[in-house]
Amino acid sequence: MKKITILSGYILLAMLTSCSDLLETTPYGQVTSQQYWRNGDDVVAAVNAVYSPLLDEDGFAHTEYTFDNCSDDMNRAGDHSDETALEMFTFDASNSHILATWKAKYEVISRANTVLINAPKVSMDETLRNRSMGEAYFLRGFIYWRLSLVYGEVPILLEDDALKLNYNKPKSTLTEVRAQAEADFLKASTLLPVSYGDAEAGRVTQGSAFGFLAKLYVYEEQWAKAIEASAKVTSNAAYKLATGFNQNFELATENNPEILFSLQYETGWTTDNSPTFYHTPQAFGGWGFHEPIDDLVKEFEKGDTRKASSIFSPGDQVDRKGLGKETFAKDMTRVTGYAFKKYTQFVDNGDMSQSLNAPFLRTADVYLLAAEAKIRSGANGDVELNAVRKRAGLAAITNATMKNIMHERRVELAGENERHQDLMRWDKAGLIDIVAHYKIDRGPHKPSRNFVKPKHYYFPLPQREVDLSNGVLVQNSNY
Repeated sequence: MKKITILSGYILLAMLTSCSDLLETTPYGQVTSQQYWRNGDDVVAAVNAVYSPLLDEDGFAHTEYTFDNCSDDMNRAGDHSDETALEMFTFDASNSHILATWKAKYEVISRANTVLINAPKVSMDETLRNRSMGEAYFLRGFIYWRLSLVYGEVPILLEDDALKLNYNKPKSTLTEVRAQAEADFLKASTLLPVSYGDAEAGRVTQGSAFGFLAKLYVYEEQWAKAIEASAKVTSNAAYKLATGFNQNFELATENNPEILFSLQYETGWTTDNSPTFYHTPQAFGGWGFHEPIDDLVKEFEKGDTRKASSIFSPGDQVDRKGLGKETFAKDMTRVTGYAFKKYTQFVDNGDMSQSLNAPFLRTADVYLLAAEAKIRSGANGDVELNAVRKRAGLAAITNATMKNIMHERRVELAGENERHQDLMRWDKAGLIDIVAHYKIDRGPHKPSRNFVKPKHYYFPLPQREVDLSNGVLVQNSNY
């Protein structure tokens, strides 16, 4: 699945409608049935092409992680001014990352709409058709979910808009965008299989859809729905926790049952700009951005086995296979003295592997969401919380509180693009004061910063897109 995804993406650049910008598109009618959409193989290739923009630098390989530089977990560790601005909350609507990720996300939506328009018309195996359409619904829903987190209010483009070339649309409300994501996830859950054989590993499943539904419902504080959706994951053996936390970040076990959705990379087939490059220290062949700070390292409890699998710390012995063991040192990093280990593996000759996947949803995350939903609705979340803690070698907690949930999510999901969004939603719920939290000076690698409410709950729309719309798109408040 890894290899055909990117290859099919290249093929479809010459076949499918594509929107490098929201308002610069090719009419769907220019692609005839004689050229494409002839059989099931074409439909599968088109679905594979929906996945491929996610792998790009501006899809989810790098730009998405720059938004979590805002959190209290990491330093940007790069020398790009636009990333400095994101971390320090001094960005504006001209920021290059804010534009780049918008374009990549709407490219996925465009390709998903293409599948949903054409797949029903093709003569093909019905089971395969359902799966393919389920994948398209899921991926479109996933993008609307991420758009709702990054920008808040955005235009919703569906099949009918594509057929009518109706791309210059005003923003929909946050409620409407979240509702669209929910509808797509629900539809996907009825069409996708529970799991796949090894040949199709990496494709989204029912568990992917239910897992993101659980996350969406927690953000919306719909506790009963969150608990119901999460149970579809936590009670299904097909999505069981990996035996060891480390198995989620190792080449041999990277598609284990706990991985509900991950970016699938393969040396020689996918872009070199993978999360591996951006997180791995320069000393090991990467670019060394997104470095954890001391404050995050100290958050791990004594005896927590996740720390060794999550973070390179000074003094750690790093097995580089053909190059032998090497002692990790502070000067191997750009800034903080630490690096995220989750994104680094080595091949036999000692080089950094380019094939390591990047998880974007794991069952452990869903367990913690279920625990949070139960606690915040007045129930007991100990079972779900302790399932995650037990694997980490930690003692069980009795009558867990939100303080326990906040700690557990921080260490379990460190570096996985969750922390800043978690902090913002907890602030909106009155559980923390994010302004005070981000004003804390955490040392030279994370100085005091000025988070402005409600302005910084969302990033601005790309100013270029606002300008191109001739007044149809309205910029987010306070930008």
